[in-house]
Amino acid sequence: MNRLLFILVFLLTVNALYAQPPIQKKINAFAAHPDLVHGQLSVALIDLSTNQLIAGHRADKTMIPASSLKVLVTGIALKKLGKDYRFKTELGYDGTITAHGILQGNLIIRGYGDPTLGSHHFDKAETHEVVLKKWTSAIKKAGIKKIEGYIIGDASYFSTQVDSRTWLWEDLGNYYGAGAWGLNFHENLYQLDLKQHSKFGATPPVVNVRPTVPNLHLINELTQAEKGSGDNAYIFGSPYGYTRFIRGTIPVGTGTFTIKGSVPDPPFFAAFQLMQHLEKSGVATSQRAASLYQLKQEGVDIGEPKIIDTYLSPTLEAIVKETNLKSVNLYCEALLRLLGKTEKGDPHPSQGLEVIMEYLDNNGLPTAGLFLADASGLSPRNAVSARHLSAYLAYLKKQNDIFPSFKASLPVGGKSGALKYLFRGTSAENQVFAKSGGMARVRSYSGYVQNKAGKWLSFSIIANNFTGKSAAMRKEMEKLMLAFCQ
Repeated sequence: MNRLLFILVFLLTVNALYAQPPIQKKINAFAAHPDLVHGQLSVALIDLSTNQLIAGHRADKTMIPASSLKVLVTGIALKKLGKDYRFKTELGYDGTITAHGILQGNLIIRGYGDPTLGSHHFDKAETHEVVLKKWTSAIKKAGIKKIEGYIIGDASYFSTQVDSRTWLWEDLGNYYGAGAWGLNFHENLYQLDLKQHSKFGATPPVVNVRPTVPNLHLINELTQAEKGSGDNAYIFGSPYGYTRFIRGTIPVGTGTFTIKGSVPDPPFFAAFQLMQHLEKSGVATSQRAASLYQLKQEGVDIGEPKIIDTYLSPTLEAIVKETNLKSVNLYCEALLRLLGKTEKGDPHPSQGLEVIMEYLDNNGLPTAGLFLADASGLSPRNAVSARHLSAYLAYLKKQNDIFPSFKASLPVGGKSGALKYLFRGTSAENQVFAKSGGMARVRSYSGYVQNKAGKWLSFSIIANNFTGKSAAMRKEMEKLMLAFCQ
């Protein structure tokens, strides 16, 4: 009897193995890849017509997702705030304007968290030069010819916790680690031009900082590596700190090599830029630009401003699209703080993370084992499983009020974003819509596919601590996503 039972169990096991759908076999083969011997993999594939997991590998294993995490805050922000939401920035003054046009008081730029203000690469936002010109025009229209007080950047709408406590030191000084203030300007970054020359191991000098960042003190420890070695330069420094170390390498050459750093104090930076523009435009100033935070530390009081201009951002729909297509950390972090402010009355990032967790819980989505440290995915402390993301994406597909806007924000296979050069000429072209993520030993994709039968599937693939090159892991994931479309 025991022998017959053993044979029966054996036959059932063998039958179950051979009965696996082809896509499960492909996932199993990927999980057995030599580059994952010492690493971890989480995969989940959900049929949206049944809301059932149809294939996967360690679907509940929590991993570092990198920028795939951005789908959480962008989707929830669309739902909570609406696709037509716009950030505002107010320009005003306290004190009085004399008959001769002298402002006996302060000029105040009050931010409400707009991360696109003065953006230089978001087509639907106006550049910082255009914004400064509009503000100067409003100041002149108000009859102001001279400013006796300060020009102030007011970022008090958000808290002073502008970054995540768990972001890496090597990220904070670089443009992608800029953090989110109540008043952001020029995406809180500057460009640093370096003069290359042909000597291997030499230090390339800094020749320009664009735009000017007042008080910035750069200590250049860069060296030049072999030709074609790429950008391996990092700027080290923290928010509010003006001493920055430039370390790492750039390749030898004969031209100008540009890297991008984070502005130490964007509210002060915005005030300084406006002060300079006013002086050039014939409006005299006291040459005193400051952040409100700085003035409060010095015991300086300001009055409630009279508003002379309200500047509006592009719509949230446009911002979410830019966020997911170009993977902009700043935009995600601003949305996180805005969710905390609007939903809980507290803009601290921890409150925004609570809003995300509560949203998932309230809608019956899995949260066990989910740990969030930021909204952008820059923190290595984030821990998310493929099931978490694929189940959330499956839920969003049924939200008719926001899904068209959310889907339009995702990179498309063979067409846009990080998927622009993937899947061209294959059955997956135009059929994969996914947010990618990547950092050292991390690669991920999360999104949707429509297979040959017309069936919609949500999926997430996350790999951590793999050996080999990231590009090779991306190729393997590309093959798997292609198989999802069959």
